[in-house]
Amino acid sequence: MAAYEWYFVRCQAGREDSVCRQLIKQIAAAGLEGNIPQILVPIEKVTDLRAGKKRVVKKKLYPGYLMIQADLSDPESPDAIATRSTLKATRGFGEFLGMGGEPTPLSVDEVSAILIRMSESEDRPKVAIGLKKGDIVKVKSGAFDGFDGAVDDINPDKGTVRVIVTIFGRPTPVELEYWEVEAV
Repeated sequence: MAAYEWYFVRCQAGREDSVCRQLIKQIAAAGLEGNIPQILVPIEKVTDLRAGKKRVVKKKLYPGYLMIQADLSDPESPDAIATRSTLKATRGFGEFLGMGGEPTPLSVDEVSAILIRMSESEDRPKVAIGLKKGDIVKVKSGAFDGFDGAVDDINPDKGTVRVIVTIFGRPTPVELEYWEVEAV
């Protein structure tokens, strides 16, 4: 019985999807699907605001990395040797994450956390706010249109930002939708 474990693999950043497709083709051509049942580009779906329009985009959780489920338990076995050489011969494939180039498997908890994060974003995409605490922003709509302020808190679940604006010489916290502000 195969002892499948998950591994992180470095690949060319920005080419994760094409490297993944190429790996799947190479593995199928070599007949090694039994050793590598899955290859994933870990992503999450986020709601983004571009040019005033809301859209859902895929964001890579770990740019420059793929997750590979493989049976590499016996590094001396002919299947493991063939698997590793097929992977390394694929353009864009870097190396396994681990000490001294030896693959280090991810723990069950790490894999579960990544897979849960991916599936939750399928059901309910997160909001990509793109601001951090302390950023100076300008309010671009609503009752506080034209006011400047500093970001005090960000709530990606609700898609809101708390901004401290100065009204009549006093700092006042105002809760706004993330699309109502822009970085200055």
